[in-house]
Amino acid sequence: MARPRQGKAKVKVTSDGRRISYGQAGNASDGGPRVRPGTTKGDSYCARSLGIKRRLSKKKQNDPNTPNNLSRKRWKCKGAKSTK
Repeated sequence: MARPRQGKAKVKVTSDGRRISYGQAGNASDGGPRVRPGTTKGDSYCARSLGIKRRLSKKKQNDPNTPNNLSRKRWKCKGAKSTK
């Protein structure tokens, strides 16, 4: 099983064998998960990552295997909002 890089939470192995590490590792200060979709923190993340996504080429914007798109999926981003 592939292990994520240091500081990253998850890893995805693509069909061609590439390993893509994404997400922030560790827990929040209250001991819960860092990723909590549907919160104001989630909305802030989705708004920031949408700005990152818009600066990429069209090919990379639609590629589901970019770290930004994988993280947006984990946060359940729909545009600039995080849904529950």
